[in-house]
Amino acid sequence: MPHLIIEHSANIEDEKLVDMDELVRVVHETALDTGVFPLGGIRTRCEKRDRYRIADGNPDNCFVHLTARIGSGRDVTVRQAAGDKIFAALCDFLEPLYEKRPLGISFEIQEAHPVLNFKKNNIHERLKKD
Repeated sequence: MPHLIIEHSANIEDEKLVDMDELVRVVHETALDTGVFPLGGIRTRCEKRDRYRIADGNPDNCFVHLTARIGSGRDVTVRQAAGDKIFAALCDFLEPLYEKRPLGISFEIQEAHPVLNFKKNNIHERLKKD
């Protein structure tokens, strides 16, 4: 882990307001640059939301929400520092859109339950061989 899930209003992608592939890359690499998360465990994905209503329903309104699902056990100061860095990169990337359209940007870090979190991953072993 982490699993980084970017959700966004469809108008951002449909109107080509942001390069979503580049946003995925920026979020992914920033999370790695924190030094907190292992390369073999990080997953970043993007979900366009076709059905949404924001504030007064104005079709110009946009949103981007990032959720980071992380493994349990890291100290709150470590989580906060990583979160600050990731959120800053997200906001910096979206700044041009923020300047021209109504945009809500949000980010939440969620800790996976230490027992009820199931995983199987052989990517770590492959990375060690490369």
